[in-house]
Amino acid sequence: MRVLVNLLVTVGMLVVVPAGLRLIGDPAVALARRCWPVGAVAGAVSLWLPRGTAATGLATVYACAAAVLCAYAVSRPVRPRREWPVEAAVLTALISPAVAASALVAERAGYQLFGFELGILALTVAHFHFAGFAAALIAGLQGRLAGHLPAGRVAADAAALTVPAGTLLVLLGYFTAEAVELAGALVLTAGMWTVGWLTWRYARTAPDRLTALLLGCSAAVLAASMVLAVSWALGEATGLPHPSLAWMAATHGVANALGFAVCAMVGWRRAGAYL
Repeated sequence: MRVLVNLLVTVGMLVVVPAGLRLIGDPAVALARRCWPVGAVAGAVSLWLPRGTAATGLATVYACAAAVLCAYAVSRPVRPRREWPVEAAVLTALISPAVAASALVAERAGYQLFGFELGILALTVAHFHFAGFAAALIAGLQGRLAGHLPAGRVAADAAALTVPAGTLLVLLGYFTAEAVELAGALVLTAGMWTVGWLTWRYARTAPDRLTALLLGCSAAVLAASMVLAVSWALGEATGLPHPSLAWMAATHGVANALGFAVCAMVGWRRAGAYL
């Protein structure tokens, strides 16, 4: 499982986050865009080294790039009230790599941050690249496009709020109770399904077949992959039979990383969408 998780995180660092940053039209994000490749390469290399000083040092370089994203997030001007749902999603996306970086530095140092096992920290790194960064950014993007989406603003705002809320609840569940994590999985699933539905509706009006295929694939993958997330969280909270973490990485993880995140980033880029 470790090799697979490392591969998925590498895709998140080197492909998904840079592609997502290119969907942000604000010129102020330029510094973060320039810094990210350095941090991403260092972070990706750190994944494949034995735990220790070298791996921790490279992970720290990645954390510095994530800190630049956080600085950009803090510097964004206050938005009008009607844009608050979109901004909540965008800020969640920009801050998520810093959460991933904290887990990565600790895991590469062999330190059980907040008492979490090293394997859980490794999965946290992956989770906050895809459910944190990618899903929140796409939810925010759809909120920005709400006036042009066939479904309108209500569903787009709901997605822009429930994806960050679900991600936060899942994180809180790590520290509190499995029931809270289950609630987070349900809220996040509702948000992701809304994102998928909106994406599917937009794909029908996409400018070309390849763009429609990419967006349609990202929507279809969400419909299936989030069922797995709920089944796992439900099993953890109730003791019912549920997939193992290794099986979840091979199914839910791969589907969300490649089928959703990569396809969505490329598809929305081809569609000419910007935040």
